[in-house]
Amino acid sequence: MTFGEKLKEARKKAGLSQEELASRMCVSRSAVAKWETDKGVPDVENLKTMAKLMDVSIDYLLDDGTKLDLTVTREPIDLQGTKGLLKKGKLKCELVKAKFSSYNIYNLTATKKLSRTEKIKENALTLFTSALPGIGAFDSGTDIAHSIEEINNAYYLAEDDKKQFLIKVSDEFMEIQQPPQRITGKKFEIGNYKFSKVNKL
Repeated sequence: MTFGEKLKEARKKAGLSQEELASRMCVSRSAVAKWETDKGVPDVENLKTMAKLMDVSIDYLLDDGTKLDLTVTREPIDLQGTKGLLKKGKLKCELVKAKFSSYNIYNLTATKKLSRTEKIKENALTLFTSALPGIGAFDSGTDIAHSIEEINNAYYLAEDDKKQFLIKVSDEFMEIQQPPQRITGKKFEIGNYKFSKVNKL
């Protein structure tokens, strides 16, 4: 059985419709449909969540030979003593360029996807923030909160013809993982984040 067939079977055994599974995972129904027809593979966090929801192991779901790198490498760094966001940003960029010197590297913007609860709050905040001056730089109050939450993190995509790496650099560590499938567009989603390529370094 393929990954998609196993996912569909496990979902049905758990008594969940595609809509119900999607709702509990905070993803779209079309994402679940795509996975079940083997047109995509969920990322690590979604894979862990679905396995738990359906009471099956990750090994069981991937036993058809589907390759998914479950490893996330964390390399410690220390930029906490560095003052200024611009200076920190430049240092983070230099660290990534040094580590991935033979790769094409893209700076990314990252926006956290809204959970169902956040979407409800979002609708209420939109009414409130639309009347406030100076909010126009953000789509909503939730975007302001997420921007503050992510202000110390920088995201990059390093790639060559064979490999791609998604890189998150905070003040304390560089986190590196391989995307579950090759990224081809300017905009893409992995886990709970939406990413956009900004520029090539």
